[in-house]
Amino acid sequence: MKMQTSPSGTSQTTAPSTAGVPLLDLGAQHGPLMEEMVAALRRVCESGAFILGPEVTALEQRMVDYCQAKHAIGCASGSDALLLALMAYDVGPGDEVIVPSFTFFATASAVARLGAAPVLADIDPESFNLDPASVESRLSPATKAIIPVHLFGQCADMDALEAVASQADVPLIEDAAQAIGAEWGGRRAGTMGQIGCFSFYPTKNLGGVGDSGMLTTNDDALADRLRLLRVHGMRPRYYHSVLGINSRLDSFQAAVLNVKMAHLDEYTRLRQANAARYATLFAKAGLDDVLGLPADGPNRRHVWNQYVVRVPEGRRTALREHLAADKIGTEIYYPMGLHEQECFRYLGYQKGDLPETDRATEEVLALPIFPELTADQQRTVVDAIARFYENL
Repeated sequence: MKMQTSPSGTSQTTAPSTAGVPLLDLGAQHGPLMEEMVAALRRVCESGAFILGPEVTALEQRMVDYCQAKHAIGCASGSDALLLALMAYDVGPGDEVIVPSFTFFATASAVARLGAAPVLADIDPESFNLDPASVESRLSPATKAIIPVHLFGQCADMDALEAVASQADVPLIEDAAQAIGAEWGGRRAGTMGQIGCFSFYPTKNLGGVGDSGMLTTNDDALADRLRLLRVHGMRPRYYHSVLGINSRLDSFQAAVLNVKMAHLDEYTRLRQANAARYATLFAKAGLDDVLGLPADGPNRRHVWNQYVVRVPEGRRTALREHLAADKIGTEIYYPMGLHEQECFRYLGYQKGDLPETDRATEEVLALPIFPELTADQQRTVVDAIARFYENL
């Protein structure tokens, strides 16, 4: 390792900052928008249109325009978006749906809730996204769908996955919860499969002030079915043609999201600038030799929902404790693959079945990347990591 002076130009023995750096600072984002957000919420209160009202319709149209999709259908959460997408294809007992093991729980739980079997596949070690070869090896006559997750803000290899899905004649349902605005070959996340699923959980690049989600599709019939399923399968009122769920997007969330969506491209630009600055600072500090740094893959627009490094050689816990002592926020996305979760043990996977997933769970560490992160805060993070390795 080629240790040099710290990226701020000071000695490596400089005392750590006492201010700290949070993993995420929503206050910094909401502060400048507070008056506009409050005014939008007041309009909803005055209108009385609290569920699927004009604010929801406006947000759906903005998502159509932003994602370059034909239809956008608001729902109650990103988890519900996945559930509704699978329901639209009548996924149920006896069916299998291939999903990555290295993802948030909701990707697989939506499958299991419908009585189908999640078939867990491994990941590409560079992008952390679903490995098309692993997917292909898990196809069976029972495969009903494939769910690629565009993890951490970077699209999966959609060309290869589309080829696999076409071979099996099954739909691709994109889990784009972390990837609004991300692209593969110039195509936006949520428009490459048959259905795209988005989350507006507060930590997302476009986050509300509670749970909310969205589905996108270019298929007229699917769009109509999704709109029906999200309102108990009811059309007209009190007449139920199918068994749906209650997953309506409320107008309060839509009102806030409409305010924030005007700033989404700027948030993305700032996240991309922060990622580029990290790469420069880590290289200058000689840390690119000891950490596995994330990067934009070819053919992609990365929107950096998370900045996730690899900490090899069993040093992640010690590094995380060192950063916590300096009040620097970190998180582990994810500490175990879904194949190791207790609730999925019935699937029969063992440690070692998905080696790249296992390795990722042992090494990954997310560092602050939020849009309002300052250059000085980034130097604080990199300086602290440099001190950790200097002191080994």
